[in-house]
Order: sequence, then C-alpha cells, then structure tokens
Amino acid sequence: MSKGIERPWALMRHHAGWADVFHVETETGDSVTGFYPDRETVGPPVTYSVRAVLARFPTMEAARSAREGAVLEWRKHDAAVRDAEAALRDAEKAREDAWLSCLRDAAG
Repeated sequence: MSKGIERPWALMRHHAGWADVFHVETETGDSVTGFYPDRETVGPPVTYSVRAVLARFPTMEAARSAREGAVLEWRKHDAAVRDAEAALRDAEKAREDAWLSCLRDAAG
C-alpha cells in the first residue's frame, strides 16, 4: 500500500461502461497523481482532478473485482439499450418521412 494513502487504488472512467484501475501515488485536496498499472507502457505519473475518480479501494484486487461486477451490471441493460436505440431510429425515420411528405404536399 502506498505510504500515507489508505485507499491507493482507484477506478477512473475510461469510457461509458468501462473504468481503468489507477494507482494513486500522491493526492491533494483536489487532485490525484499516479499511474495505470495495466497499461502496456507505464509512463510518467499523470494528475487528474479528484472528480475523475469513480471509486477508491485498498487493494488492486478489490478495484478489479469492483470493475468486473460493475461491467456485469452494465451488461444487464444491453437489451433495453438496443431496444431503445431501435425505437429512436424508428421515430427518427417517421419524423423524416413526415417532413418530406409535408414538403412534397406543399409543393404539389
């Protein structure tokens, strides 16, 4: 565990539905500095606002476990999202058709 940091492992948002494990080396009241241990090349430490931290954990294993559980929870909603996207496409098509029909009627 990092010196002086009770929960040095964080999950940082990578994109919607995924978070990367981040090791916090130093922190201030409004920022955290550290590195991503799972990336192929670990470069110099990077600093983020504390608002970028999704959650903090005492161990890397706890962070990874939480991430995997959250991915499973995210996946539970995949079918509903696909259905909503299909409904949105249908509604956009109906809107486009209505608009074109209105323009054609006005021209005729």
